[in-house]
Amino acid sequence: MTASSMGPREVAGATGVSTDTLRHYERKGLLPRVVRTSAGYRQYPASTVERVLLIQRALVVGFSLADLTRVLNSRDRGGVPCQSVRELVGERLKQLTCRIDELSSLRKDLRQLLKVWDQRLAATPVGERAHLLETLGARTQIETARRNRRSPGTPRLIHQRGSR
Repeated sequence: MTASSMGPREVAGATGVSTDTLRHYERKGLLPRVVRTSAGYRQYPASTVERVLLIQRALVVGFSLADLTRVLNSRDRGGVPCQSVRELVGERLKQLTCRIDELSSLRKDLRQLLKVWDQRLAATPVGERAHLLETLGARTQIETARRNRRSPGTPRLIHQRGSR
């Protein structure tokens, strides 16, 4: 390896991701094709560290891997995806604000629920069930949150966006 190249473990160690994640990013087109040694080992350019960190930061703010692939491929070809990036993050902020509002409302409802449950527990004889969980269906906020809940495997937030 040259001084300007790194092995997968070095890149993984410098970025905090696994070598499996690096291979996944390669398959998704997020990282340029890597050079291989004569023995078949991957060699990454040193710039891969910054690219992986950029990907990780973009994931934190809500980009999907598909969004990132599109944006980075455009950028790598000399394109200017800045407006698209701005729109994606603006949409993420709207969704995050909505989610925070929902969670704040749910927190308020749970505080009220605990007061009701404390009263119910105080009135329930020792050794008898108070049937606390059965009362959850009567709570509007909880029922709304249940309906809005995504099933496992459903993409998060901006992941369902169409292409721009």
